[in-house]
Amino acid sequence: FDTKDVLPYIISQIFGAVLASFTLHLLFPANEFLGSTLPTGSNFQSFVLEFILTFLLMMVILNVAHGSKEQGMFAGLAIGSVVTLEAMFAGPICGASMNPVRSLAPALVSTHLEHLWLYLLAPTLGAITSVIIWKYINQKQLEITLK
Repeated sequence: FDTKDVLPYIISQIFGAVLASFTLHLLFPANEFLGSTLPTGSNFQSFVLEFILTFLLMMVILNVAHGSKEQGMFAGLAIGSVVTLEAMFAGPICGASMNPVRSLAPALVSTHLEHLWLYLLAPTLGAITSVIIWKYINQKQLEITLK
């Protein structure tokens, strides 16, 4: 993203997620959690898992959908497969959010905010760490190529 596009992107993500959560609340008023992401294990387990899941997902996204390595339909298949596998294996433990906004909206609408910090912080740190490492790896590859 260009820097100028980041804030509008985040705002639109939040708006869409909150709208979807309110829609669920209208359709299923008896559902207390509305798809909230809640850990079944410890907070530590969920924090570490969310960090790792988001880190790996972001690495895949950056490697298959960026620049000259862009793979078109393959990118969607690779990204979707990672999300599916991560949700299958880690979902029962931590909820496999991998997206702070995916957890923010249902938590706000259902007012179950007790674990929200975990789902805002761990995926954000995982994504940032992934970008930093991806940039480092690609810089090293560029240096090797230029030599």
